[in-house]
Amino acid sequence: MAATAPSLPDRAPTPDGRRRRRPRFGVYALLVPASAVIAVALGYPLVRQFVISFQEYGLRQQFGAPAEWVGLKNYRELLTDSYVWTVIGRSIAFCLVNAALTMLIGVAFAVLMTRVTRGARITMQVAMLLAWGTPVLATMTVWQWLFDTKYGVINWVLSNVFGLHGMEGHSWIIDPTSFFFVATVIVVWMSVPFVAFSVYAGLTQVPGETLEAAEIDGASARQRFWNITMPMIRPVLSIVALLQVIWDLKVFTQIYTLQRAGAPTHDTNLLGTLIYSFARDFAKAGALATIMLVITLALTGFYIRHMLKEDEL
Repeated sequence: MAATAPSLPDRAPTPDGRRRRRPRFGVYALLVPASAVIAVALGYPLVRQFVISFQEYGLRQQFGAPAEWVGLKNYRELLTDSYVWTVIGRSIAFCLVNAALTMLIGVAFAVLMTRVTRGARITMQVAMLLAWGTPVLATMTVWQWLFDTKYGVINWVLSNVFGLHGMEGHSWIIDPTSFFFVATVIVVWMSVPFVAFSVYAGLTQVPGETLEAAEIDGASARQRFWNITMPMIRPVLSIVALLQVIWDLKVFTQIYTLQRAGAPTHDTNLLGTLIYSFARDFAKAGALATIMLVITLALTGFYIRHMLKEDEL
């Protein structure tokens, strides 16, 4: 029989006798195309925005006029404006309230889908997919009709069914408090399906044997949920909550559409709409967008640090 050549070892021996795995550069090379696309699609606009925020950049510069370097002037003007700080606080509060409500309702729907029959679960899933997949502007048109002053179903139900006659002809978007109530209803309604589907997928991966063993040991349904199920799906909850905070902080379309319907812009601006209001001052818009990015990184960094501390316990 012809002798076969011995195959080379995948790992080279070290002085202590153990074998060291050779680096496989081919695996990392596969990340190069995706990294290049991300760097071009996201990196360049981010760097360009950061550079413009230190310049005097308006419509004239869009048509070729040289941009004057002004340093921290744009940031100084924004951070010394009390209205900007009011909008920042309002945006953070709106973000945290919406994220908390979305997570609470989304988790409740996910748990409900694990308890109902197959037909009811499919019905819920189809309904949430329709709510999630409908374009934002189309959804906003429906909600504007629901909360319409003269012909809205909400006012009719409150006045004729619940006897709140003062709600006849009530304008929901004129008052800032009711404006943000409507905005919260819309934003949460559109965000709940993502949370519900993600958490439901995590719930389906919880081992049934573990829950059965806990039940045999005398653990109640509430104890099994809080002490077994929730810790097991914590990674899913953490990622979903983090994404929800990021999305709710930069919400724009819902607020802008409601403002165009007649709401007072000054009292209902969030960071997204305030940045958009600097339509002719690209430098201040870039500076405010950079401030918004810093706030987002601060919130996410705080959340990730808190999450890592819980994992270490």
